[in-house]
Amino acid sequence: MRHNLKLLKKFNKTPLFISLFVLVIFCTVFVFLYIKIDGNKKEAENAQTEWQTEANRRDEIRSLERSVKDIEVERNLLDSHFAQSSDVVPFLDTIERLASSVGAKPEIVSVNILKDNSGLVVELKASGNFQSVYKFLLLLENSPYELEFVSADIQNTEAQDAYDGKTENPTWEATFKIKLLSFVL
Repeated sequence: MRHNLKLLKKFNKTPLFISLFVLVIFCTVFVFLYIKIDGNKKEAENAQTEWQTEANRRDEIRSLERSVKDIEVERNLLDSHFAQSSDVVPFLDTIERLASSVGAKPEIVSVNILKDNSGLVVELKASGNFQSVYKFLLLLENSPYELEFVSADIQNTEAQDAYDGKTENPTWEATFKIKLLSFVL
């Protein structure tokens, strides 16, 4: 044992302390770098999550825009079935177009909004041969608007001449009073 003590006393302790000091410095640097790397990793994960959230949000916006474009035609078609109180002109134009398409001559006599705002009452006249007046009536019944016929009166304006056989193609006149049910204020 004495021999070990002599050896220990002869042993130079300076390199041991330097080695321990360098080991402590390296351990401290290692722990510091590990903490920094871990922090950077967490920041990168947060940035990745935020990026993914934003990418998903953009995809949803693009999908919504595509959906809006896809249903825009159907929406316009649906809107065409309703007359707006602020603009009944498209409805009246449709009626005139229907009459003209079958050769009848249309004339809008009156347009009134019902007192309870539940509909629009239109009185119109159409003249032409019987076939064109009848086809116009059928087109009104099958129009894109929801209509209720309040009254309809179809008369031969040249009844006496037609009866005498003097007129080959007599003129007929129809007076319709229709209520537009698909009316939006």
